[in-house]
Amino acid sequence: MAETTKAFVIGHPIAHSRSPLIHGYWLESHGISGTYERIDIAPDDLERFIRNLPESGFVGGNVTIPHKEETCRLVDRLDEAARAIGAVNTLWLDGGAICGGNTDATGFAADLDVHASSWRSAKSALVLGAGGASRAILHALTTAGIADIRLVNRTFARAEEVSERFGTGIQAHHWQDVNDLASTSDLVVNTTSVGLNGQGEMPLDVAQLPANATVVDIVYTPLQTPLLAAAAKRGLKTVDGLGMLLHQAVPGFERWFGVRPQVTDRLRGIIVADIEGARS
Repeated sequence: MAETTKAFVIGHPIAHSRSPLIHGYWLESHGISGTYERIDIAPDDLERFIRNLPESGFVGGNVTIPHKEETCRLVDRLDEAARAIGAVNTLWLDGGAICGGNTDATGFAADLDVHASSWRSAKSALVLGAGGASRAILHALTTAGIADIRLVNRTFARAEEVSERFGTGIQAHHWQDVNDLASTSDLVVNTTSVGLNGQGEMPLDVAQLPANATVVDIVYTPLQTPLLAAAAKRGLKTVDGLGMLLHQAVPGFERWFGVRPQVTDRLRGIIVADIEGARS
């Protein structure tokens, strides 16, 4: 009998995570003897869980909120992306060492390569929000060579702090400046929770954007946020947040189970059905 390879996703709470659906689909598709399970880890228990990973029987797993930043402090080694972003979303073992990486930026980039292939040639990008997700997007944009990135946040000091972390090419701006900046922004990425489950009001007026602008919202519940709906109505290119979720999962699965999976329309359909079922 083949040995079962075990992986996980940890968070608090964790019941909402769709990662088990994604990895479970790939395990079945490739006929791999493996498991991928949700584990609810309270913040006070995180260090114990990470330190015990080599003896746990798991080969690694994913990390989600609220543990991504704290996990950086607890692992033995960080990859370049995790260091730059300041957050870990993927764990694995290497000769007994606990390693942490971040695949959010590569997942974002891979999805845009599929659905908005001209994004890398954007002359300017407007990023809304300066939280943890924003840092992953900024890493992706700077890695792609986009030299003019405008970071807008409700708390200007937070935008300044994040822009200074990344250095040249990212300028912090006040929230009320968003529409002035929009008129010369080729790419817009919302990383805030505005639009999540239909909540909040987006300050950006899509009428101010250039006709060739691409609008991305990393929120995926709902798939079409008010921002994306307004942009689509105007005829702008739009990209929802589900593709980033799917593509960020690819490197971890390959590392743990030894096969590089594909993000397919069938997989997307399974996750969309689950999202719609949860809302009905």
